[in-house]
Amino acid sequence: MTNHWTDIANANLILVMGGNAAEAHPCGFKWVTEAKAHNKARLIVVDPRFTRTASVADYYAPIRTGSDIAFMGGLINFLLSNDKIQHEYVRNYTDVSFIVKAGFSFEDGLFSGYDAAKRSYTDKSGWGYEIGEDGFAKVDPTLQDPRCVYQLMKQHYSRYTLELASQICGMPADSMRKIWEEIATCSQPGKTMTILYALGWTQHSIGSQIIRSAAMVQLLLGNVGMPGGGVNALRGHSNIQGLTDLGLLSNLLPGYLTLPADAEQDYNAYIAKRAPKALRPGQLSYWQNYGKFHVSLMKAWYGANATVENNWGYDYLPKLDIPGYDVLKMFDMMAKDQVNGYFCQGFNPIAALPDKNRVTAALSKLKWLVVMDPLATETSEFWRNAGPFNDVETASIQTEVIRLPTTCFAEEDGSLVNSSRWLQWHWKGAEGPGQARTDVRIMSELFLRLRERYQRDGGAWAESILKLNWPYKVPEEPTPEEIAKEFSGYAVADVTDASGALVKAGQQLAGFAQLKDDGSTASGCWIFSGSWTEQGNQMARRDNADPYGMKQNLGWAWAWPMNRRILYNRASADPQGKPWAPNKRLVWWNGKAWGGTDVPDFKVDAAPESGMNPFIMNPEGVARFFALDKMAEGPFPEHYEPFETPIGINPLHPNNKQATSNPAGRVFDSVWDSLGQAKDFPYAATSYRLTEHFHFWTKHCPINAVTQPEQFVEIGEALAKEKGIAAGDRVRVSCKRGHIEAVAVVTKRIRPLQVNNQTVHQIGIPLHWGFTGVTRHGYLTNTLVPFLGDGNTQTPESKSFLVNVEKI
Repeated sequence: MTNHWTDIANANLILVMGGNAAEAHPCGFKWVTEAKAHNKARLIVVDPRFTRTASVADYYAPIRTGSDIAFMGGLINFLLSNDKIQHEYVRNYTDVSFIVKAGFSFEDGLFSGYDAAKRSYTDKSGWGYEIGEDGFAKVDPTLQDPRCVYQLMKQHYSRYTLELASQICGMPADSMRKIWEEIATCSQPGKTMTILYALGWTQHSIGSQIIRSAAMVQLLLGNVGMPGGGVNALRGHSNIQGLTDLGLLSNLLPGYLTLPADAEQDYNAYIAKRAPKALRPGQLSYWQNYGKFHVSLMKAWYGANATVENNWGYDYLPKLDIPGYDVLKMFDMMAKDQVNGYFCQGFNPIAALPDKNRVTAALSKLKWLVVMDPLATETSEFWRNAGPFNDVETASIQTEVIRLPTTCFAEEDGSLVNSSRWLQWHWKGAEGPGQARTDVRIMSELFLRLRERYQRDGGAWAESILKLNWPYKVPEEPTPEEIAKEFSGYAVADVTDASGALVKAGQQLAGFAQLKDDGSTASGCWIFSGSWTEQGNQMARRDNADPYGMKQNLGWAWAWPMNRRILYNRASADPQGKPWAPNKRLVWWNGKAWGGTDVPDFKVDAAPESGMNPFIMNPEGVARFFALDKMAEGPFPEHYEPFETPIGINPLHPNNKQATSNPAGRVFDSVWDSLGQAKDFPYAATSYRLTEHFHFWTKHCPINAVTQPEQFVEIGEALAKEKGIAAGDRVRVSCKRGHIEAVAVVTKRIRPLQVNNQTVHQIGIPLHWGFTGVTRHGYLTNTLVPFLGDGNTQTPESKSFLVNVEKI
C-alpha cells in the first residue's frame, strides 16, 4: 500500500477493483465505512460478481474477468481527452516531458524488440529516455515533442475508446462513462480517490500491468502521495507483506535488494548497476545508497567474516544462473526429475499453485518432502487416496513425507507486517500443542546440524554456511527480540552519522540513514531499520493519538520505512512546498525543513528550489508513466486476453495472434497442450475467498465448518436456466486439466455480459475446500487453474480461466 488502512478515511472516492474488501478484509473495511460516514465519500465497485462490498457501494458495475486494463486504458484516454488531469502535479512530478528514444515503437499489439521464437522482448534498447551530452535525460517542458512520454501515452491510449473498452469489458457504456466521470472529479487538488485491489488484479498473466495502469490513473489525477489517495494492495494474509519485505522470493534479498546473476562476479559492478546516477540535475536517487544497505546486510549475516578484502562476503552469495527459481519454475523442474527434495514451510502448494494434478505429479517424483505447518495440509497428505477429491495410487508414490509441526502466530511472540507496511508486535497467547515447535527453533536446529556436517565432512561452498554469523544466546532458538534487533540494525563500530550523532558499537541504530558501506553497521533488512532503537521496541507502541486529525496515527506500531505512513508524501505539496489544498495537508516546507502530519519521504533539508523531486527511488526523481525496460510486456500497459479467453481474439488487435494473450507471459512448453478453448469450455471462471474461511486453515475449525460447511459454485440465473440447473443441484465444473464437483448456488449476483458481440457467462468458485479438515471434504479449486503466470512476478492466472458446467 502506498497509503495505509486508516488513511482510507481521508478519501473522497473509493474505487474497489480486483478485490472484495468487505468480505476478504472485513476489519480493514471499517475505514471505507468511516470515509462514507464522515467524509461523504462515494464507493464504486467494479467486479465480475455483485459482492458484499458491492452491496454497500454507491455504484456497482460488472466487468469481465481479465479485462481490467481495457477499463483503465479507456479511463486514461478519457482523462487525457477531457483535460481531467492535475496539470501542475503531472508536469512537475511525472515523466511526461521526458523524450523517449527513436528506437521505441508499438505496432499491432507488440512493442519494439520482440522475439517471437523466444516469446519475449529480447531487445529493449529502445525502451529508454534520450540522454543528452550532459548525461541527463532530455525533456520537452512544452510537451509538444512527438516522442515525449505525454504524446506517446496519448497516442497509445487513443485506441481505448469508450465503445471499444465497453465491448472488451462487457460493461455497459453508460455505466463505464458514469464511473469515469466520477473518477475525473478527483483531479481537483482538494479531492482524492483511493484504489483498493487484491488478488483479483494480481493473479493474472498481465497482473503487474493492471496495477501499473491504476498507478498511471492516480498520477494523472495527482493522487499519489496524497491523504486518501494512492494505489493500495490489500494483502490476503497477515504476513504476506513481510514475506516480500524480507526477500523470500528466489531472486531477492531482504529490503528488495536483488541477488546477483551468474555473470555478476565483480562486486563493484554489481553495486554500480543497482546504484544509478541521477537523470536530472539536483536529483537524489535513493538507490545510490545501495552499497550501504548491502554491506550492512552482509555484516548482519556474516559478522566479522564479512570484510573489505572479501568484498563483504559477496562471494558467499549464490549467483542466479536463470532469472529466478519461482514456484512455477521449481515445480516444472520437479516434474522433470531435476529436484530431489523440497522444503515446504507455511505453504500448501497442492492447493495454492495452479493445476493441482500437475503439482501432484511433480511432488510424486521427489525423494523427500518436508512440510512445516501447524496443521495437516493437502500437501502433507498429497500421497493419500481421498476418493474423488484426491484420486491417486498411493502405492506408486515413493516420496518420503516428513511433517514438522510448527506453532502458529498466536503461540509465539514476534512481529507481523500488515498491508499498511505496519510492523506490529504481538505477544504469545498460548503454548503450542504437542510436539509443535516455532519455525525459528526448527530452522535453527537444521542450520546447526548442517553446519556440523560441513565442519566434519566438508562440502561444496562450505564457507557460505561455516562463516555465517550466529550470535544468539541460545543458538537452538534465537529469541524474536534478538532477530528484530538484528533486522533493525546496530553499530558494529562507533558510528557518526551525517548529523554528527554518535552511535557507539553495539547500540541500536535510529534508522537507515545511519547505515554505512565501510562495515561499521549491520542491518538484516534496511527498510526495517528504526523499528527497534535505543528507545526500545517501536513495533509494540499502541498510541492511537491523531493530533492533526489526518488519520496518520504515528504512535501506533511502526511503519516502514522510518515510520512513514504515506509513501512519496513530498508529492502532497506543490513545487513551492505548500499543500495542494488545506484539507489535504500532509507534509510541507516550513522555511527550514520538511515537516507535517507524517514523516517526510524526502531529504528533510532539501529546499523546494533545490531541484529535488518527490519520487526519490527513481534516478529521474519523478514517477514513470513510461516504465523504461522494467516490465516484461512493455513500457505502457496493454490489454491482452487471458490465455484461456472466452472470445478467442483480442479486439484491440484481432489480426495478430501473437498479441491475443500476453506475448511475454510465463508459459512452459509442456503447458500449451493443457489449455482449453471456448468451443469446448465456453464459460469464464474466477476464484475468490469467503469471510467465513481463512485460506485452508479454518477447514479444521468446527464453527467455521458450520458457517460454510460445503463446497459450492456460483452460477448466474440465465446460465442456470439455459443448462437446466436449479439451486442445490450438484454440478460438475470441468476444464481441460480436470474437474471439480460442488453444489450450485444460482444467483442474481453474476449476470451475462455482452463481449465482442457475443454473450459471455462467468462462474464464481470459492477456493477454501480440500480433502483435509472437519468441513465436508471437497475438490481443490486450483485443479481448474492453468499452470502459467505473469511475465514479471510469475503469479499464476488464477482469476481467469475457461470451464464448462453440467448438472450431475
